[in-house]
Amino acid sequence: MGKSDKKRILLKIGSNVLTEESNSISKNKIRNIARQISTLKDKFEFVIVSSGAIAAAKELVTLEGKDVTVKQALASIGQPYLMHIYQEIFKEMGLLTSQCLLSYSDFEKEQSKENIVNTINVLIENNYIPIINENDTVATDEIKFGDNDKLGALTASLLNADVFIIASNTNGIYTKASIQQNNPETIKEVSDIQSLEKEIENFKSTHGTGGMVTKIEAVTITQKAGIETWIVNGLADNFITDAISNTSDFTKIIIA
Repeated sequence: MGKSDKKRILLKIGSNVLTEESNSISKNKIRNIARQISTLKDKFEFVIVSSGAIAAAKELVTLEGKDVTVKQALASIGQPYLMHIYQEIFKEMGLLTSQCLLSYSDFEKEQSKENIVNTINVLIENNYIPIINENDTVATDEIKFGDNDKLGALTASLLNADVFIIASNTNGIYTKASIQQNNPETIKEVSDIQSLEKEIENFKSTHGTGGMVTKIEAVTITQKAGIETWIVNGLADNFITDAISNTSDFTKIIIA
């Protein structure tokens, strides 16, 4: 069973977008994402890689300590709550959701990779939107290394997505000079990742553990797989539809 005629978008949503840079999950933001997907579903099929489990847990519980096991416990508490929010809100828009928890080790085994592709294709064929997160209780890569950017890129490559959209909290990647002058200017289109790396200011987002460095690593993976990547401002209201209609400022990393 393969892909349909619809274009496949892998949408990666970071914690800073899901919380709208607050301390709790924004239901309005999830509703806005659902509304956009609903208007686009005739032409596009979506797979979502979502962060936010730890942010969700912090609404429910306070656990002492900052080590990785505490964060894993928070992820374990927050993940079902996060999925519940997605499920309820997407259902309002007539959209069905499903949960997939993946670990980086799943991408190293041929059998696991085949299983992931087959399962996700069945879900999509039955009009379910797979919502993927790292299996934080057994893996610590997101907690340690990056805000699901790499997971999104590996998943996009595995599922042969047409476009990989990273929803961040900036209008894409800015030129270094414009940031230094305090007047951020978006790099609209680029194919050379090395030139992009030179523009990166090593700043991190508020909730996310990523920042632009992990986004460059992600882009390296998708470009190698022949997938175009867009880094868009997920805090904007219609960030998916605006990017598709090319009416917003964002960075498009095209295939070299």
